Amino acid sequence: MYAGVDPLTKRRLRLEEIIPAGPKAWEEAEKARTKLLNQVDERRNPKTRATVNQLLDRYFELLKVEERTLENYISLGRNHIRPLIGELPIGRLDGEILDSFYKELQTCRAHCRGRKYTEHRTRREHECDDRCRPHKCRPLGDGSIRKIHAVLSGAGKRAVRWKWHGVNPFDLAEPLPAARSNPRPPTSEQAAVIVMEAWQDLDWGMFVWLAMTTGARRGELCALKWDRVDFDKAVLEIRSSIAQRGGRTWEKDTKTHQQRRITLDEQTLALLRAYREHCARRAEVSEISHDARIFSLSPDGSTWLKPDSVSQRYARMCARIGWDMNIHQLRHYSATELITSGVDVRTVAGRLGHGGGGTTTLKVYSAWVSESDQRAAGTLAGRLPELPVTIATDGELTAPAVSAVDPEDESPYKRIAADLRGAIASGIVQPGQQLPTVTDLAARYGVSFGTAQRAIAQLRAAGLVTVSRGRRAVVVDPDAAAEAEPGAVVDLETRRTLGGSARLA
Repeated sequence: MYAGVDPLTKRRLRLEEIIPAGPKAWEEAEKARTKLLNQVDERRNPKTRATVNQLLDRYFELLKVEERTLENYISLGRNHIRPLIGELPIGRLDGEILDSFYKELQTCRAHCRGRKYTEHRTRREHECDDRCRPHKCRPLGDGSIRKIHAVLSGAGKRAVRWKWHGVNPFDLAEPLPAARSNPRPPTSEQAAVIVMEAWQDLDWGMFVWLAMTTGARRGELCALKWDRVDFDKAVLEIRSSIAQRGGRTWEKDTKTHQQRRITLDEQTLALLRAYREHCARRAEVSEISHDARIFSLSPDGSTWLKPDSVSQRYARMCARIGWDMNIHQLRHYSATELITSGVDVRTVAGRLGHGGGGTTTLKVYSAWVSESDQRAAGTLAGRLPELPVTIATDGELTAPAVSAVDPEDESPYKRIAADLRGAIASGIVQPGQQLPTVTDLAARYGVSFGTAQRAIAQLRAAGLVTVSRGRRAVVVDPDAAAEAEPGAVVDLETRRTLGGSARLA
């Protein structure tokens, strides 16, 4: 079946399928012909006889990613993709081939396919010792397999756009399930020990402290300059990062290609001021240059630290303490401490430089978000009003026979009367003294004249005061007042009002 012209070789393409001889060969051939016609009509047929190797060559040539990422992709292609399926034409790929490919990756990263051999410690001529051991199969890491799938899927999409193929053949593969993040930040006690150990060296202590308080990546800290610290606004600006491949380093954008500003606490800001003075004295200048790197092996700050060297030094320091840790865990420590202290996830994501408005932060630190949510629920429960029901030992709810709250207890005149009872019972207003006028009580409590008068009437009905026409209420015998309402309480403002009335009386 004619299927067009190969865009690479410019040769005519023909789709072929061989039908074995037999009594139904003609019927099978008609079915095959119909299938090939449908492929051509629906543009699902391969448009080229290009192999996976040729597709990867073109894909890597046009791919626009960071240099380190591209080198990583090329390495995965060279070590794992090309040796297994590189020579296969794109049109021959199917689900079974791709499943076998990924199964091989999950079985042995060396692609031994059951072959027995000795793994030598070096490829140069040497005398074998205990480091040269028989090969043992070790699966390729899940993270590397996911990257391989991303490379192949991306190359397949380009193949469809370039009309090399009608569909993306790599979509037939079943990708690995998404990895579950398991950050292991140091505990508060471990963090304290790490800080004390790091501050044995002033420069190293400042680096570790800033990593712990800002949550910045190691490359971002290595790229910091003094002009990126605003001491007046207490803000640190993250603009770039230092990347490393082998012994070569270079400055690049941040991981998410976004600049961000991190607010600094007063203690960190004071430490940075003192550290800047220390750097100026070391460089023997009155003031360090704004373009100087904050962390540098050069006195003038003209060079940056190597990220790999930073990681190695941190790992050695933790090993001396007795822990197996890496410097990226300080970033986890900063994030988890913020989340557990109640800072919202979007703010944490902004400080860390995560994209997606907090989606990545939620995915990575879901356990700590859950813990914070549980604590919030406990806090809310503690502030809720007391239940009018009780839980019996058998788990059943029991309601009180009588309402726990008298609906009249919240009446304004009841509150005024209760305050006056308390003043009488506590001796603030002595027997024979007069209470404040009804007008004063109405103004004090913000109620009407009638409400205040009703409160006085309640005290009169209780036998606590006597009232005569045209005169203020007078307190009667204190023993009767105590029996009327023991244990009453009066607020401070009422004390002052009543006390003033007593003095005037």
